[in-house]
Amino acid sequence: MLEPTSLLLAILFAAAAVLYGSVGHAGASAYLAAMALVGLEPAVMKPTALVLNILVATLVTARFARAGFVKPMALLPFLAGSVPAAFVGGAVQLPGELYRPLVGVVLIWAGVRFLALVSRTPEEFAPRAPWWQALIAGVVLGLLAGLTGTGGGIFLTPLMVMLGWAGVRYAAGTSAAFILANSISGLAGNIGTLGLATLPSALPLWLVAVAGGGLIGAELGARRLTPNGVRRALGLVLVVAGLKIILVP
Repeated sequence: MLEPTSLLLAILFAAAAVLYGSVGHAGASAYLAAMALVGLEPAVMKPTALVLNILVATLVTARFARAGFVKPMALLPFLAGSVPAAFVGGAVQLPGELYRPLVGVVLIWAGVRFLALVSRTPEEFAPRAPWWQALIAGVVLGLLAGLTGTGGGIFLTPLMVMLGWAGVRYAAGTSAAFILANSISGLAGNIGTLGLATLPSALPLWLVAVAGGGLIGAELGARRLTPNGVRRALGLVLVVAGLKIILVP
């Protein structure tokens, strides 16, 4: 990979970590979007996004947990379903003609959900999802997370808010821990199939970039929600990136 491309991705990844960390996410969908825009191969995109996700999700989860927005017992049924499903999904290597459209749809969904949440009034209440519904949601989202190289939080946060399962920042805290567990599981499945050969040489630089961004975003998110303007911008970027990865080979 050319050095300018590596530096460009480091900047984009850091910005994504700030913005996503502020809403309890680790940024995998944005990392995938950036890598797709510069033309990286799916075999590189998936494990790279998961590694970056693990680092940022660790920082974000720790910050939201210290602020009291992570409830382990409420998280348990989601993880019981998602962790094994994410491992299976991570081990499956979809061909490029299937992987790219799937990631494109995920990016568009994430963008639309960010735009839809702009007008919502923030509410705060502890997680209260029915156990069996949380388990089923975990299975579905965990499998999707493993297949695409995301942590599943872009689906879990809007799902919890829309169904009244948690207040906004509690949903963000739950999603952060959900993303961390699924990213570890998905990466384990991916490495079990392909090994470490597909990880790029620029990964250490990118890890430093997202670590800084994640710390800033987590601190902002634990204190107050991301402004609507940031959500709107994120939504538009993800929709454009999703359309690009689907329409442009």
